Amino acid sequence: MARLVLKFGGTSVGDIDRIRNVAERVKREVDAGHEVAVVVSAMAGETDRLDSLVRRVAPLHDAREYDSVVASGEQVTAGLTALALQEIGVSARSWLGWQIPLRTNDAHSAARIQKIETELLGARLTQGQVAVCAGFQGIGPDNRITTLGRGGSDTSAVALAAAIGADRCDIYTDVDGVYTADPRIVTQARKLDKITYEEMLELASLGAKVLQTRSVEMAMKHRVRVQVRSSFSDLPGTLVVDEDEIVEQQVVSGVTYSRNEAKITLRRVEDQPGIAANVFGVLADNHVNVDMIVQNISEDGRATDLTFTVLRPDLDKAVRVLEAVKGEVGYDALVSDSNVVKVSIVGVGMRSYAGVAKTMFSALAEKNINIQVISTSEIKISVLIAGEYTELALRALHTAFDLDAG
Repeated sequence: MARLVLKFGGTSVGDIDRIRNVAERVKREVDAGHEVAVVVSAMAGETDRLDSLVRRVAPLHDAREYDSVVASGEQVTAGLTALALQEIGVSARSWLGWQIPLRTNDAHSAARIQKIETELLGARLTQGQVAVCAGFQGIGPDNRITTLGRGGSDTSAVALAAAIGADRCDIYTDVDGVYTADPRIVTQARKLDKITYEEMLELASLGAKVLQTRSVEMAMKHRVRVQVRSSFSDLPGTLVVDEDEIVEQQVVSGVTYSRNEAKITLRRVEDQPGIAANVFGVLADNHVNVDMIVQNISEDGRATDLTFTVLRPDLDKAVRVLEAVKGEVGYDALVSDSNVVKVSIVGVGMRSYAGVAKTMFSALAEKNINIQVISTSEIKISVLIAGEYTELALRALHTAFDLDAG
């Protein structure tokens, strides 16, 4: 017998038939003798609908009331799922965030989990009752409903799994696992049986949308074994585990991309101490995150071109901010480009293998793909390229690192 947390996303509970399908899947685990807690998202599209209602009523809204409204989507799904389980003979009850209670800080709409009190819920699990928990929500120090931000149900599930000492947390979604690349683009992509926490965290932060980044961080911190599975098939998924559980690491485990990037270049910035601090300081003060950075010093050593990337939605704001301080920073021209894509390779095997960068850059060069910016970490290399080369680059890199399906 195991203790399991099963999390079902919005597409998995998108209508009554799918909720009944979820109930049947949960029943199979109960019949196998397992203790089961379920975490559900709102029905697909429901959070967007509730968000829209709030913004129509009050564009500059009270964040506390916003959370009260948008958290209701998960409340409905939790109740319906508990009812569906009861209808097929499974003892079940719904739990809202405040009933568990799942305690958070007071950062409404982006709350952080501080503590989960599981004494009562754990006792019910021991008695054989399924706990159907509303994801995405908790209760703040002022006893107001809080939400964890978009994708927060994944975080709720992993946190609950850690709190109740679950043997595994299964994340059910509309894909059947983690692939070596987006199979919609790279037809030779393979589903991975296992992937490390670190690799999954890099993939999630670099554009892969299988798991939410915060949930992977929490799983890694608490060593919660996570399995990504499909709600619509019984095939085994991909386990996200500690590196020690994977016998032999490939050099590169996956290739991913993000279209949510934009590039800014400041031409002929004066090359003296403090200029870069001024540029990135004023962006930070205006809540613009900077990612990849490259600096090219002119031949005379007096000026430099400073190139960096920001999130595409932040591009206009970043340009306005930098134009406002042009005199203070002292650059000749500002050039922006939103037609760029960040392509990345990820693999813990890169730590002990030489020549990864050479293989990557050679594969792109053979396809005449120009690299605009490069950034690296211990287990990933990212490059910025023109948007029109995205598919070509992904396929070339997938083949270059022997990831193609046999």
